[in-house]
Amino acid sequence: MTIKEVSEKYGISQDTLRYYERSGIIPPVSRTASGIRDYQQSDLGWVELSLCLRNAGVSVQAIAEYVRLALEGDGTIADRLNILRGERESLYEQKTQLCAALDRLDYKIALYEQKLCRLSKEDK
Repeated sequence: MTIKEVSEKYGISQDTLRYYERSGIIPPVSRTASGIRDYQQSDLGWVELSLCLRNAGVSVQAIAEYVRLALEGDGTIADRLNILRGERESLYEQKTQLCAALDRLDYKIALYEQKLCRLSKEDK
C-alpha cells in the first residue's frame, strides 16, 4: 500500500506516518526499488498498534522503546511485557479518575435537572 492509501485507511496524515517512522514508533517501512514507501501487512500491524497506544496516551518515547526492543527479538520479551504492564496500570489509574469525575458530574447534572423541574412546576 502507498503512504496515501495507508493515510486514508487510518484517517491520519501522511506527515504523521512519516513522523511515526522517523521517531521510531513504527519500524522502517518497506520500500520499492525506487525508494517509495510500500506498506506491507506487517507495517500496517505496527501502524495499528502505534495508533492504539497513542490514542491511549502512551508517550512516543515509550512506544519507540517498545518497538526498539521488539526489533531486537525474543530476548526482550520480558522488557516489552514490563512496558505494556506499566502502561496498562497507568490507564487503569486514569480510568479510575475518569469514572470518579463522571460520577461527580452525573450527580451534579441530576441535581440541577431536579431543581429545574421544581422551578418549572413552581412557574405553572
